[in-house]
Amino acid sequence: MPSDATTVGDLFECTQCGECCKGYGGTYVTDADIRNIAAFLNMPAETVRRRYCTLSGGKPLLAQADNGYCVFWDRICTIHPVKPRMCRHWPFIAGVLIDPLNWRTMADSCPGIHPDVDEATLRRWVAKMMQEQK
Repeated sequence: MPSDATTVGDLFECTQCGECCKGYGGTYVTDADIRNIAAFLNMPAETVRRRYCTLSGGKPLLAQADNGYCVFWDRICTIHPVKPRMCRHWPFIAGVLIDPLNWRTMADSCPGIHPDVDEATLRRWVAKMMQEQK
């Protein structure tokens, strides 16, 4: 795929399958994410922390249900309008810039990721998307 002719859609198109909502280390949430979720659910932020988060390395993660999915997944994201920053950025993450093979690994479980992208194009788009997300 020529680098100068690609669009973001050539790299990724979300199918809303929920595969990214399964385990895989969890979804870290910021204080702002927790406040947004709390406001959306009309409950105090501390209640969201207590009911829906676990700690990993001292940082809050969204908890997983018994089925391995995020506690907010019910065949669709139930907090989609306020989904955490980490979810909004998927799959344009720093791990891809560290090792572009991560893109192909992620594509094994995410049908929306197009794995046949040359490394230069992939790096350019991931860096661009990460910059826009700031």
